[in-house]
Amino acid sequence: MVTRAESAALTRRALLDAAAQLLDLGGPEAVTLREVGARAGVSRGAPYRHFTGKDSLLTAVVTESWQRIGDQVHALRADPALSASTKLRGALHALIGVGRDQPHLYQLLFRRSGHRPEELGEGLDRVRRQLCGPADDPAVDRMRAAGRFQGEFLAIVTGLAGERNARHYAALVLTSTHGIAEMELSGHLGADGLHATADELIDTLVGVVADAGVGDHADTGEAA
Repeated sequence: MVTRAESAALTRRALLDAAAQLLDLGGPEAVTLREVGARAGVSRGAPYRHFTGKDSLLTAVVTESWQRIGDQVHALRADPALSASTKLRGALHALIGVGRDQPHLYQLLFRRSGHRPEELGEGLDRVRRQLCGPADDPAVDRMRAAGRFQGEFLAIVTGLAGERNARHYAALVLTSTHGIAEMELSGHLGADGLHATADELIDTLVGVVADAGVGDHADTGEAA
């Protein structure tokens, strides 16, 4: 017999899956609580018992995506059979893959909070909630999931570039990869654009970080 908690969990799961599907099909504009509920096959009021509105629902979808990406990057980092370069290449391809397969979701991953009218005007209260809020606050959960990914990613970059310049190169390759994903989505790469592929550019980025690691070991007198 299904308990009330189990039933609620199943309903929440169905709502999140439906929202993700609608997002993939038509972008954020296609996601409404009414459409999500209909697609999930639940009562009209069910979505409102799990989410305060469309933004909290989309935030939960984004949080789950960051959690999945974080899991992928953690698995890469923890795999002793992979070289440091392979780990970094795999982490970057995890991001590029979301851009290719789920472009609407990808855009939401990097949307800054506070850029929509309904998110403005909260000032210090919003900042305090993000930093100190409870675990079930959607905004806090999103920040924690994204922060976990960043920590795993930084550890991979550190393994290749060395600790001294890891943050600098992590920022360089993340911003560059974001640009690569955007340029690929907009059609500016390839034969009709810059005559480059995302995979080639990712390889170049990995090479830059690897070279930085070699240089760092040389400067400190460590073995490469």
